Amino acid sequence: MTSLSSPPGDLAPPPEMRDTPLNWIKNNLFTPWYNGLITVVIALILGYFFYTFLTWSFTEAKWDVIPRNIQLFNVGRYPRSQYWRLWVLLGLICTLSGLSWGAIARNVAKLYSRNILIGIGCAVVVCLLFPVPLPNRLLLVGMTGLVVGFSWVGQQAGRKNPKFGIWVSSTWLLLFFIALWLIGGGLFLRPVSSNEWQGLMLTVLTAVVSIVICFPLGVLLALGRRSPLPIFKGLSIAYIELVRGVPLITLLFMGQVMIPLFLPDGMRPDRVIRAIVGLTLFSAAYLAENVRGGLQAVPRGQAEAASALGLSTPLVVILIVLPQALKAVIPAIVGQFISLFQDTTLLAIVGLVELLGISNSVLANPQFLGRFSEVYLYNGLLFWVFCYAMSASSRWVEKKVNTEH
Repeated sequence: MTSLSSPPGDLAPPPEMRDTPLNWIKNNLFTPWYNGLITVVIALILGYFFYTFLTWSFTEAKWDVIPRNIQLFNVGRYPRSQYWRLWVLLGLICTLSGLSWGAIARNVAKLYSRNILIGIGCAVVVCLLFPVPLPNRLLLVGMTGLVVGFSWVGQQAGRKNPKFGIWVSSTWLLLFFIALWLIGGGLFLRPVSSNEWQGLMLTVLTAVVSIVICFPLGVLLALGRRSPLPIFKGLSIAYIELVRGVPLITLLFMGQVMIPLFLPDGMRPDRVIRAIVGLTLFSAAYLAENVRGGLQAVPRGQAEAASALGLSTPLVVILIVLPQALKAVIPAIVGQFISLFQDTTLLAIVGLVELLGISNSVLANPQFLGRFSEVYLYNGLLFWVFCYAMSASSRWVEKKVNTEH
């Protein structure tokens, strides 16, 4: 029995007021009575759809279309003899991912917490169950091992050298050019035409290149729109408003048809390059407005104080204004990146065989006629994985850079 002299803070609230899952469900889903009725009706509807989906998945769906065409979905008609390049690239990405993870978590006492170990175990299970030949499954497990192993290396290196994270960031930029070299060939590697860059590989490549290019372009456009110089401000406003008023598919068709008209005779850029140009120009206009919103959120006194300390205008913008502006609009920026990744499906309309285009080619095979649900569910799962990864990463970055609490 609690003594009368015990401080009030030691007294537990009554059971019906305690913050337990059962009380949360009772208070939020079943109180008052009409909320409980709505909850029951929605649960029945969701249960019916879930039961119908499971019944279709295990009795009617013919999932063999996925494993039999998994290489087409992933890399299209990329030469089979050159697959080793893609494995090398994936290994480099996993290595740098592990080093980055370790460098960021250099001050964490326990690198592999229980939740992380559970996630690693789930990743290994997914790799072992992935519908590819057994050697490829083992390679995927090895890639997971690279991430885990080099995360420990990155943590130890980060503790010994605080500038290790800067080195890793610079290496990511170098890896971008190495990836283009490995995929396209040249310089002692057999050239592979961009017509053979297909499937998920083309989707990811066009999205990553467009993101890398459109981000600095969008920042420059946002700064130009807020510039006191009329010519820069006018050109930036004209570009942003013109591009935002035109559908993306129009820019993609213009890129495929009109870009060669402005170049010398006989000079025709690659179709993939033209598609990347269209995606980049479109996304940069929207990104510029997101960044402009962040710039407007920075108090003017920040720039005035920096100028009073003797910083030049470029240094004020780079060191004081932009970091605060970008931190304020991280969700909007990542949301634009996610939209750009999803917009790559429009490349199928202009003749590029990305993930959606290769799916249409698979469905045109007489052996797989009518397998639309299975194929598009697989595509949707892949897009969800990539988009959720970007969303989760943005939340993590936003939490790390939040210095207000």
